[in-house]
Amino acid sequence: MKKVLSAVLALAVSGALFAGCASPGASASSKAGTAAGTGATGKVSLTGSSSMQELMEGLIEAYKEVEPGVTVECQYPGSGQGITAVTEGKVDIGNASRELKAEEAANLEANIVAIDGIAVALNPANKADDISVEQLAKIYTGEIKNWKEVGGDDKAIIVIGRDAASGTREAFESIVGVKEKCKYSQELTSTGAVKTAVASNPDAIGYVSLNAVDNTVKASKIGGAEANEASILDGSYKLSRPFVMATSKTKTLSAPAKAFLDFVKGEKGQEVVKSLGLIVKK
Repeated sequence: MKKVLSAVLALAVSGALFAGCASPGASASSKAGTAAGTGATGKVSLTGSSSMQELMEGLIEAYKEVEPGVTVECQYPGSGQGITAVTEGKVDIGNASRELKAEEAANLEANIVAIDGIAVALNPANKADDISVEQLAKIYTGEIKNWKEVGGDDKAIIVIGRDAASGTREAFESIVGVKEKCKYSQELTSTGAVKTAVASNPDAIGYVSLNAVDNTVKASKIGGAEANEASILDGSYKLSRPFVMATSKTKTLSAPAKAFLDFVKGEKGQEVVKSLGLIVKK
């Protein structure tokens, strides 16, 4: 949340920002502001990826300063639910932290607003700090069961993953080549829950959005490459995925929703993206 507030304070058009944001699964709304925009009014509804929560909160706060008359509400139940909701016309925009599947893309426009790395999260006390993609696949399929096989102590590996609706899980399993092959000890419903599980167990391994990594966990190198923007852009770090704000191809986007999406894709919105450690799509 500190990153969100510092980013928005730096980018605000004018006036004081209102702190406070939704906890995972709750809504974040724009309700008031002081900066003059077009004077637009209306409501924008979004739902989807929990990995995109910090980004969405930053964007909503920044947009509040520009268009205080527009209310933007976002829920964070997971990418799968976001795609279902926008496909069924229940929301204006469905957020997904993965590429759209072919059958989804037939009906939805994939608006990629940022690129995010996927970090392999380890407990800071874990001696292991560099895992290859091949070793990662073997860990998640149960072939490698002990940390001593990848540079750690002689301890059983506790494999943490996300729930089936998670875009992070979809992207991770696809990149690593372990779809429908993983043997999870736990399947958790949010990025925060994965971080908490790994932070509280020195033998746990999990995957989270790179921009969610803080001092409670550490991001392992992957095949010698650091988990950072430079390694993602030069292709040496293999775990990355898009942040998508999906819209319907068959239903016209409302004027308030289109204006918000244009803001996100524009200069001010992309400044928020960069300020939160995410990568702007080239």
